[in-house]
Amino acid sequence: MTQSLRLSVLDQSVARMGIPQDQAIRDTLALAQHCEALGYARFWLSEHHSLPTIVGTAPEVLMAAIAARTSRIRIGSAGVMLPHYSPFKVAEQFRVLDALAPGRIDLGVGRAPGSDHRTALLLNPDPRASQHFPQQVQELQAWVTGAEMPEGHPGRGIQALPMGATAPQIWMLGSSDYGAQLAAHLGLPYAFAYFITDGEGCAQALELYRHMFRPGVLDQPQAAVCVWALAADTEDEAWHLFASRERTRIDRNSGRFGPLLPPDQAVRDYSDAEQAQRGELRRKAMVGSGAQVAARLRALAEELQVEEVAVITWTWDPRAQRRSYELLAREFAPG
Repeated sequence: MTQSLRLSVLDQSVARMGIPQDQAIRDTLALAQHCEALGYARFWLSEHHSLPTIVGTAPEVLMAAIAARTSRIRIGSAGVMLPHYSPFKVAEQFRVLDALAPGRIDLGVGRAPGSDHRTALLLNPDPRASQHFPQQVQELQAWVTGAEMPEGHPGRGIQALPMGATAPQIWMLGSSDYGAQLAAHLGLPYAFAYFITDGEGCAQALELYRHMFRPGVLDQPQAAVCVWALAADTEDEAWHLFASRERTRIDRNSGRFGPLLPPDQAVRDYSDAEQAQRGELRRKAMVGSGAQVAARLRALAEELQVEEVAVITWTWDPRAQRRSYELLAREFAPG
């Protein structure tokens, strides 16, 4: 990989039609090992609940399995949906992970539920839990690093163990101005979910982050963007594979959720309104040969002035997904 643009991975353990859901978890483990061998900087895992398309529900569990199978690549959550949980318990989990892979753990946190409202209430019955997010992040940071809680805090004197020579790095994740401003206020690294908003609001959020940044955990701002991209040996093949993702996105807009379909089965008759959505989706999609997608990633990174891009790729066939990451790694290989 070149030093000018670091490439990382975000994987969601996507369900595939005709394949048992638990296989998606094993495919994620294999992909992590593959991407480490290719030279990717990080391997991040998302958290979603009760969603038929995405079966990655427990990133901290998957991270432990990946830590046991890798030796160099950074491993992270993208992220832990913190309002669902006790910051102390999350800190303990990630201190254990850091003991398994010292200096390689990223603790990405987000405020979104990663689920529907009913499921969110099962995870935490308090409907106002997200209002406490800024305080939760500060408590998490203290417990992860071993810092003392302020006088009067109920957690003063309590430690999240095991302690070690290194500590997980907390990242703020977001898709709006809120996370950017909080990351800036706390001096944390910030990752924008470009793939969720199709880029809308990204430039503004990054500008706010840099403008409002004050030293904290970091001395200088550190930003990344998470982008959906798909490369294949030819542009035609890439667009053929994209049909699976395209169908899922259009179905989701009308409230239909399900596993990823094979590309040959994904095409259906779209309404006029859906055809318009399809055209817009294809206009923005980073799909093509390795060289084509790499050029667009570099252009986006230059436009947004970021030094790291985390690539998320959905394909029905895991071999096509692995090939996509191979082609991009080749384009960014030194020399």
